[in-house]
Amino acid sequence: MILGNMCTRRCGFCAVQKGAPLPVDYDEPRRVAEACAALGLKYAVITSVNRDDRKDGGAELFALTIEAIRDRIPGCKVEVLVPDFQGSHQAMELVMNAHPDVLNHNIETVPRLYRQVRLGARYERSLDMLAYAKQLRPFVPTKSGLMLGLGENSSEVEQVIRDLRVRQVDILTIGQYLRPSPKHLPIIRYVPQNEFDEFKRLGYQWGFSHVESGPLVRSSYHASDAV
Repeated sequence: MILGNMCTRRCGFCAVQKGAPLPVDYDEPRRVAEACAALGLKYAVITSVNRDDRKDGGAELFALTIEAIRDRIPGCKVEVLVPDFQGSHQAMELVMNAHPDVLNHNIETVPRLYRQVRLGARYERSLDMLAYAKQLRPFVPTKSGLMLGLGENSSEVEQVIRDLRVRQVDILTIGQYLRPSPKHLPIIRYVPQNEFDEFKRLGYQWGFSHVESGPLVRSSYHASDAV
Protein backbone atom coordinates (compact mmCIF):
# COMPACT_ATOMS: atom_id res chain seq x y z
CA MET A 1 0.00 0.00 0.00
CA ILE A 2 1.50 3.29 -1.13
CA LEU A 3 0.83 6.98 -0.46
CA GLY A 4 1.02 6.64 3.31
CA ASN A 5 -1.31 5.01 5.82
CA MET A 6 -3.87 7.79 6.30
CA CYS A 7 -6.98 7.89 4.08
CA THR A 8 -8.93 11.05 3.23
CA ARG A 9 -12.25 9.16 3.05
CA ARG A 10 -14.35 7.42 5.69
CA CYS A 11 -15.70 4.28 4.06
CA GLY A 12 -17.78 2.26 6.51
CA PHE A 13 -16.14 -1.09 5.76
CA CYS A 14 -12.44 -0.17 5.87
CA ALA A 15 -10.00 -0.35 8.79
CA VAL A 16 -7.39 2.02 7.30
CA GLN A 17 -6.82 5.11 9.44
CA LYS A 18 -8.72 8.24 8.43
CA GLY A 19 -7.50 11.82 8.65
CA ALA A 20 -5.13 14.38 7.20
CA PRO A 21 -2.38 12.58 5.25
CA LEU A 22 1.33 13.30 5.38
CA PRO A 23 3.13 14.77 2.33
CA VAL A 24 3.81 12.32 -0.50
CA ASP A 25 7.13 10.48 -0.11
CA TYR A 26 8.84 10.33 -3.50
CA ASP A 27 11.30 7.72 -2.24
CA GLU A 28 8.44 5.30 -1.66
CA PRO A 29 8.46 3.80 -5.21
CA ARG A 30 12.14 2.86 -4.82
CA ARG A 31 11.51 1.25 -1.43
CA VAL A 32 8.52 -0.70 -2.75
CA ALA A 33 10.63 -1.99 -5.63
CA GLU A 34 13.39 -3.02 -3.21
CA ALA A 35 10.83 -4.83 -1.05
CA CYS A 36 9.49 -6.68 -4.10
CA ALA A 37 13.03 -7.70 -5.01
CA ALA A 38 13.81 -8.83 -1.46
CA LEU A 39 10.66 -10.97 -1.44
CA GLY A 40 11.50 -12.44 -4.84
CA LEU A 41 8.12 -11.45 -6.27
CA LYS A 42 7.12 -12.29 -9.81
CA TYR A 43 3.73 -10.60 -9.42
CA ALA A 44 3.09 -7.53 -7.29
CA VAL A 45 -0.25 -5.91 -6.39
CA ILE A 46 0.07 -2.23 -5.51
CA THR A 47 -2.78 -0.36 -3.84
CA SER A 48 -3.15 2.85 -1.85
CA VAL A 49 -5.21 4.97 0.46
CA ASN A 50 -7.42 7.65 -1.08
CA ARG A 51 -5.55 10.93 -1.52
CA ASP A 52 -8.28 13.47 -2.23
CA ASP A 53 -5.86 16.15 -1.02
CA ARG A 54 -3.98 15.80 -4.32
CA LYS A 55 -5.23 16.93 -7.71
CA ASP A 56 -4.11 13.65 -9.31
CA GLY A 57 -5.39 11.52 -6.40
CA GLY A 58 -1.94 9.94 -6.12
CA ALA A 59 -1.78 8.71 -9.73
CA GLU A 60 1.77 10.01 -10.18
CA LEU A 61 3.03 7.75 -7.38
CA PHE A 62 1.32 4.73 -8.91
CA ALA A 63 3.08 5.42 -12.21
CA LEU A 64 6.45 5.92 -10.50
CA THR A 65 6.00 2.71 -8.50
CA ILE A 66 5.19 0.67 -11.61
CA GLU A 67 8.31 2.05 -13.30
CA ALA A 68 10.50 1.46 -10.24
CA ILE A 69 9.43 -2.20 -9.95
CA ARG A 70 10.03 -2.77 -13.67
CA ASP A 71 13.50 -1.20 -13.43
CA ARG A 72 14.42 -3.27 -10.36
CA ILE A 73 12.80 -6.58 -11.41
CA PRO A 74 12.31 -6.59 -15.20
CA GLY A 75 10.22 -9.80 -15.23
CA CYS A 76 7.84 -8.85 -12.43
CA LYS A 77 4.22 -8.24 -13.42
CA VAL A 78 2.48 -5.31 -11.71
CA GLU A 79 -1.22 -5.07 -10.92
CA VAL A 80 -2.46 -1.76 -9.53
CA LEU A 81 -5.58 -1.46 -7.39
CA VAL A 82 -6.37 2.22 -7.70
CA PRO A 83 -8.89 4.60 -6.08
CA ASP A 84 -11.32 6.54 -8.25
CA PHE A 85 -9.03 9.61 -8.49
CA GLN A 86 -12.24 11.67 -8.03
CA GLY A 87 -13.11 10.82 -11.63
CA SER A 88 -10.02 12.45 -13.16
CA HIS A 89 -9.35 11.01 -16.61
CA GLN A 90 -5.99 12.75 -16.59
CA ALA A 91 -5.02 10.80 -13.48
CA MET A 92 -6.05 7.51 -15.07
CA GLU A 93 -3.96 8.41 -18.12
CA LEU A 94 -0.91 8.81 -15.88
CA VAL A 95 -1.38 5.30 -14.51
CA MET A 96 -2.19 3.60 -17.81
CA ASN A 97 0.74 5.29 -19.58
CA ALA A 98 3.03 3.45 -17.13
CA HIS A 99 1.68 0.17 -18.61
CA PRO A 100 0.43 -1.84 -15.62
CA ASP A 101 -0.22 -5.50 -16.35
CA VAL A 102 -3.68 -5.26 -14.73
CA LEU A 103 -5.77 -2.21 -13.77
CA ASN A 104 -8.04 -2.93 -10.80
CA HIS A 105 -10.63 -0.61 -9.29
CA ASN A 106 -13.17 -2.10 -6.91
CA ILE A 107 -16.85 -1.24 -7.27
CA GLU A 108 -17.28 -2.66 -3.70
CA THR A 109 -21.09 -2.75 -3.41
CA VAL A 110 -24.43 -2.09 -5.10
CA PRO A 111 -25.54 1.48 -5.95
CA ARG A 112 -28.26 1.60 -3.27
CA LEU A 113 -25.70 1.09 -0.48
CA TYR A 114 -23.05 3.55 -1.67
CA ARG A 115 -23.89 6.31 0.81
CA GLN A 116 -23.35 3.95 3.75
CA VAL A 117 -20.50 1.85 2.38
CA ARG A 118 -18.44 4.14 0.11
CA LEU A 119 -18.83 7.64 1.50
CA GLY A 120 -17.37 10.12 -1.00
CA ALA A 121 -17.52 7.68 -3.93
CA ARG A 122 -20.07 7.41 -6.73
CA TYR A 123 -21.11 4.24 -8.53
CA GLU A 124 -21.25 5.76 -12.01
CA ARG A 125 -17.89 7.45 -11.49
CA SER A 126 -16.23 4.13 -10.69
CA LEU A 127 -17.80 2.51 -13.75
CA ASP A 128 -16.61 5.42 -15.89
CA MET A 129 -13.02 5.09 -14.65
CA LEU A 130 -12.96 1.39 -15.46
CA ALA A 131 -14.37 2.06 -18.92
CA TYR A 132 -11.85 4.83 -19.54
CA ALA A 133 -8.92 2.62 -18.53
CA LYS A 134 -10.06 0.03 -21.08
CA GLN A 135 -10.49 2.74 -23.71
CA LEU A 136 -6.92 3.94 -23.12
CA ARG A 137 -5.28 0.48 -23.22
CA PRO A 138 -7.71 -2.07 -24.70
CA PHE A 139 -5.28 -4.96 -24.25
CA VAL A 140 -4.62 -4.33 -20.53
CA PRO A 141 -7.00 -6.46 -18.44
CA THR A 142 -9.31 -4.50 -16.15
CA LYS A 143 -10.57 -5.91 -12.90
CA SER A 144 -13.13 -5.11 -10.21
CA GLY A 145 -14.60 -6.65 -7.09
CA LEU A 146 -17.45 -6.39 -4.67
CA MET A 147 -18.30 -7.48 -1.14
CA LEU A 148 -21.47 -9.34 -0.18
CA GLY A 149 -23.31 -9.36 3.13
CA LEU A 150 -23.93 -5.64 3.54
CA GLY A 151 -27.66 -5.75 2.78
CA GLU A 152 -27.71 -6.13 -1.00
CA ASN A 153 -30.02 -8.57 -2.77
CA SER A 154 -29.24 -11.01 -5.59
CA SER A 155 -30.82 -8.95 -8.35
CA GLU A 156 -28.73 -5.92 -7.33
CA VAL A 157 -25.54 -8.01 -7.42
CA GLU A 158 -26.46 -9.36 -10.84
CA GLN A 159 -26.97 -5.80 -12.10
CA VAL A 160 -23.52 -4.77 -10.86
CA ILE A 161 -21.96 -7.76 -12.61
CA ARG A 162 -23.73 -6.78 -15.83
CA ASP A 163 -22.72 -3.13 -15.47
CA LEU A 164 -19.06 -4.13 -15.07
CA ARG A 165 -19.16 -6.40 -18.09
CA VAL A 166 -20.80 -3.71 -20.24
CA ARG A 167 -17.69 -1.59 -19.42
CA GLN A 168 -15.56 -4.52 -20.69
CA VAL A 169 -14.14 -5.40 -17.28
CA ASP A 170 -12.26 -8.69 -17.70
CA ILE A 171 -11.69 -10.04 -14.17
CA LEU A 172 -14.20 -10.19 -11.31
CA THR A 173 -13.73 -10.93 -7.60
CA ILE A 174 -16.63 -11.45 -5.17
CA GLY A 175 -16.13 -12.02 -1.44
CA GLN A 176 -17.85 -11.86 1.94
CA TYR A 177 -17.67 -8.60 3.90
CA LEU A 178 -16.04 -9.18 7.30
CA ARG A 179 -16.38 -6.45 9.92
CA PRO A 180 -12.98 -5.06 11.01
CA SER A 181 -14.30 -3.80 14.38
CA PRO A 182 -17.55 -3.00 16.22
CA LYS A 183 -17.23 0.59 14.92
CA HIS A 184 -17.58 -0.53 11.31
CA LEU A 185 -20.68 -1.46 9.32
CA PRO A 186 -22.44 -4.56 10.65
CA ILE A 187 -22.60 -7.82 8.71
CA ILE A 188 -26.20 -8.18 7.59
CA ARG A 189 -25.78 -11.72 6.29
CA TYR A 190 -23.25 -14.47 5.76
CA VAL A 191 -23.70 -15.49 2.14
CA PRO A 192 -23.73 -19.27 1.52
CA GLN A 193 -21.27 -20.86 -0.88
CA ASN A 194 -23.97 -21.85 -3.36
CA GLU A 195 -24.79 -18.18 -3.98
CA PHE A 196 -21.13 -17.38 -4.60
CA ASP A 197 -21.04 -20.32 -7.03
CA GLU A 198 -24.06 -18.96 -8.89
CA PHE A 199 -22.50 -15.50 -9.26
CA LYS A 200 -19.34 -17.15 -10.55
CA ARG A 201 -21.37 -19.08 -13.13
CA LEU A 202 -23.14 -15.90 -14.22
CA GLY A 203 -19.84 -14.04 -14.46
CA TYR A 204 -18.45 -16.59 -16.89
CA GLN A 205 -21.75 -16.74 -18.77
CA TRP A 206 -21.64 -12.96 -19.30
CA GLY A 207 -18.09 -13.03 -20.62
CA PHE A 208 -15.57 -12.38 -17.83
CA SER A 209 -12.24 -14.03 -18.57
CA HIS A 210 -11.69 -14.94 -14.89
CA VAL A 211 -13.98 -14.98 -11.83
CA GLU A 212 -13.07 -15.63 -8.20
CA SER A 213 -16.17 -15.93 -5.99
CA GLY A 214 -16.24 -17.22 -2.42
CA PRO A 215 -16.40 -16.10 1.22
CA LEU A 216 -12.64 -15.53 1.61
CA VAL A 217 -12.01 -14.00 -1.82
CA ARG A 218 -10.36 -10.57 -1.78
CA SER A 219 -9.09 -8.25 -4.53
CA SER A 220 -5.67 -9.84 -4.79
CA TYR A 221 -6.82 -13.43 -4.15
CA HIS A 222 -4.92 -15.65 -6.63
CA ALA A 223 -4.28 -12.46 -8.60
CA SER A 224 -1.56 -13.90 -10.80
CA ASP A 225 -3.78 -16.86 -11.82
CA ALA A 226 -6.24 -14.48 -13.44
CA VAL A 227 -3.70 -13.40 -16.06
